[in-house]
Amino acid sequence: MPLKDIREFIEVLEANQELQTIDQEVDWNLEIGAITRRCCELSGPAPLFTRIKDYPGGRILGNPLAKLSRVALALEMDADTHPVDIIKEYMRRRERPVKPVLVSDGPCKEVKHVGSGVNLLDLPVPFVHQGDGGRYLGTWSFVVNKDPDSGWVNWGMYRQMVHDETTLGGPLIPGQHGPSIYYQKYQARNKPMEFATVIGPDPVSALVSASPVGFGVNEVDIAGALRKEPVELVKCETVDLYVPAHAEIIIEGIVMPNERKEEGPFGEGTGYSAGGRVPAPVYHVQAVTHRKDPIFTMSNMGTPVHDWDIVAAVGFSADYTRELKQKGFPIRDVAYVIPQCSANLVVVSTETPYYGIAKRIASTIWSTIGGIVTPWVIVCNDDVDPTNLNQVMHAVVTKCHPVKGITVTPNVPGHAYLPYLDPHERLYKQGHWCLFDCTWPIDWPREHIPPRSSFDDIYPEEIKAKVLANWSKYGFVK
Repeated sequence: MPLKDIREFIEVLEANQELQTIDQEVDWNLEIGAITRRCCELSGPAPLFTRIKDYPGGRILGNPLAKLSRVALALEMDADTHPVDIIKEYMRRRERPVKPVLVSDGPCKEVKHVGSGVNLLDLPVPFVHQGDGGRYLGTWSFVVNKDPDSGWVNWGMYRQMVHDETTLGGPLIPGQHGPSIYYQKYQARNKPMEFATVIGPDPVSALVSASPVGFGVNEVDIAGALRKEPVELVKCETVDLYVPAHAEIIIEGIVMPNERKEEGPFGEGTGYSAGGRVPAPVYHVQAVTHRKDPIFTMSNMGTPVHDWDIVAAVGFSADYTRELKQKGFPIRDVAYVIPQCSANLVVVSTETPYYGIAKRIASTIWSTIGGIVTPWVIVCNDDVDPTNLNQVMHAVVTKCHPVKGITVTPNVPGHAYLPYLDPHERLYKQGHWCLFDCTWPIDWPREHIPPRSSFDDIYPEEIKAKVLANWSKYGFVK
């Protein structure tokens, strides 16, 4: 059975040694941030905090999907499933969208605060990193908004900083679907945009909200496909939007056109706090509803690997793979977004039936909705496993010609959080794309291509079989 909510996911995590319950009192001011950051860097279990200073009864689940094993569990697969198999299953399921079902009530409505009863600081919002611009309510949540013309509803994971008891702030990057609806449909008409922030949904809904989904496609349908069961939605109290009924907390309100207030900085998914403090749209909160004893969910962005890196390794890899295969590229397995590279780099292994295929592969990736956050592309021959960093880096330094193999495309769309951008590039969101072509040139004579000196490539089959059969007899554990 698919996981109904984050509480059932917590039970699954605990049963698979992927949860650490922390009953000692911890401080929302940096201590929880430091613990969750260290858990990410040690690839540790997801911490569940049960005693939070100043918030009796409050609970926080950190880093829900910060390991591929947790994504596998969220999809009801074995925790040790290979990354390629997780991505392939994700791709297979998402081809059959499942529409949501509307319900009249749900657990997220158990407690309601409307109008003057709203106080965001009643929630145990953590101060995540030293140097952040404020306390961040939105680090593992998603924002719901709707196209006023077509009725298309978008789910997108965008950060939100608490300004005060009733307002939030956060960047809306042009080019992303939710922000595009705001800028092109609401602000352009000088109208407010309704929003709902969903905290603590079921893990698959969170995964989908942070993954690339086609323009005009409702993420809730894809979540239903991955869950193999419809998501139950319930109507908000003050806005014309529907949200997952089994979520922990719902924040409702409007974003006014042209209103800006300084937000940031924040320790970002690139591993740096690079975006600075800049004017950003303001979310005015009209209502907060939640379960009687809500569990706040958070991620801790920073040096890899964290939730966003893992989501990219699954969702972005699936999207790039689907696009490349639809266009007929003879790629091996999947286009793999390396978790250690914060969605910035994808590796593709391919046959090379014609000259220049690496450039076409890179151009295809950069044309997708996710391409704006993946400026680095490595294309290798199909004897390279894209999930094997040893093989990938070996291909980079042995097959990529320092002059002929590197192609840089300047002055393209980018985003402000890339640490290497200069102030002008960051201000105007100006990026650059880079391709490493690690394939043997197609015009080389076959005898000029050196054989790879590896166990798989340089020994006779009978010798390999004998060694593998006797491996434990030699005294090796694995």
